[in-house]
Amino acid sequence: MSKVTLLVLCAGSSSRFGLSSKKQWLRVGNIPLWLFVTKKIASYYNFDKVIITSSKDELTYMKNFSDDYDFVLGGDTRQDSIKNALETIDSDYVMVTDVARCCVPKDVILDLISNKDKASCIVPTLNVSDTVTFKNETINRDDVKLIQTPQLSNTKILKKALSTTTLFTDDSSAIKNIGESVLYIKGSTQSNKLTFEDDLKANNCLEAPCKNFFTGFGIDIHAFEENKKMVLGGVEIESDFGFKAHSDGDVLIHSVIDALLGACGAGDIGEFFPDTDEAYKNIDSKILLQKIVNFVYSVGYEIVNVDFTILAQKPKISPYKYEIKKSMAHLLNVNMQFVNVKATTAEKLGFVGRSEGITVHSVATLKYFNWKE
Repeated sequence: MSKVTLLVLCAGSSSRFGLSSKKQWLRVGNIPLWLFVTKKIASYYNFDKVIITSSKDELTYMKNFSDDYDFVLGGDTRQDSIKNALETIDSDYVMVTDVARCCVPKDVILDLISNKDKASCIVPTLNVSDTVTFKNETINRDDVKLIQTPQLSNTKILKKALSTTTLFTDDSSAIKNIGESVLYIKGSTQSNKLTFEDDLKANNCLEAPCKNFFTGFGIDIHAFEENKKMVLGGVEIESDFGFKAHSDGDVLIHSVIDALLGACGAGDIGEFFPDTDEAYKNIDSKILLQKIVNFVYSVGYEIVNVDFTILAQKPKISPYKYEIKKSMAHLLNVNMQFVNVKATTAEKLGFVGRSEGITVHSVATLKYFNWKE
């Protein structure tokens, strides 16, 4: 029996989608769309292997969701992602699908596989019912077909077809380009492609995201350093000393970053911005927070609120609480009412009480982006 690998492409930027969340990270119930699509198609056939491509920023995070599949770093283009994945595939055939095809029915998958020996690439298509013009001339609509995915290809031939710098929008175009055969089979109107926000309405196999809330806790500690500017929550604090740190040492922002990452189960600040990397030497922590906020939204969450407590014997924090609140609300892209700032001393106990440094505890609450609303 010939082996078939399923390849699900999930490394795209969703630049045309128009929502804060990337399409592959929209939640269907409690799971991201990429996992929903993969599980759905994988349940239809006993694939030899299932591979998922991911962008660099999301590869480690994706692996948290399942150990049933292989994950491969995607490329800058769809074609690059396929080529990267093909290096790990030794099966006779490979079925390539885009995560944007959310509701592909079982009969299309089985029809592709049953026809695998009939051509180098098997492609589901739809006929065109409307009148078609090309360069202002009406053409025979019976000669026009709408190409869909998944497409099933002979693995060796697909590798050969993609060994070029020419970019193709699908596998069949590349295979045709080297003179190999393509077989068109009947596709499905259920296989709608999710490209723009309005396309969500056409994909009726998708249920709304669940309404769970997710809480993360963050803590950070920094000792004082003489002759360095002090910054807390992106606000400059009048002081003769700042924080000893690889970055600018904004202990509040670092604590909030860990709370956000904790709420979405994405590790900690050191995994994203290691202090061994010179790129982050003396970096403004606002830049780091903005990267994490963008990440949180792109993988399908919204920030509900953040609450933090600053423990400092000195300097005095209360004169800056409003400015810190305002700054953090802006950085987190939430209204000020959803940011709470508390400050207290350590009653002269411990390293904080001895005025050797500051610690900040943060709690963040997230929810799934509700694309149904």
